[in-house]
Amino acid sequence: MSTTITLKGIPENVYGQLKSSAEANRRSINSEAIACLETVLLPRKTNALAHLEKAKSIRNSLTPGQFMPEDIDQFKNSGRS
Repeated sequence: MSTTITLKGIPENVYGQLKSSAEANRRSINSEAIACLETVLLPRKTNALAHLEKAKSIRNSLTPGQFMPEDIDQFKNSGRS
């Protein structure tokens, strides 16, 4: 079951962030607001397998040869003393 709410007095900067985030995620402002509320309010239970699958998905989305091993090492070591 879903419920409808109306938000009033949203600060312009918060609305702007919500609108930008919605555009970046290809969602309506309403769907983005729901996603933000779910992220903050609903507990997320993840396990190692879920993290591994997410990592594989990200790795598979990269263009082969886009990052060289030397570049990756440099990124990992940047800012370390």
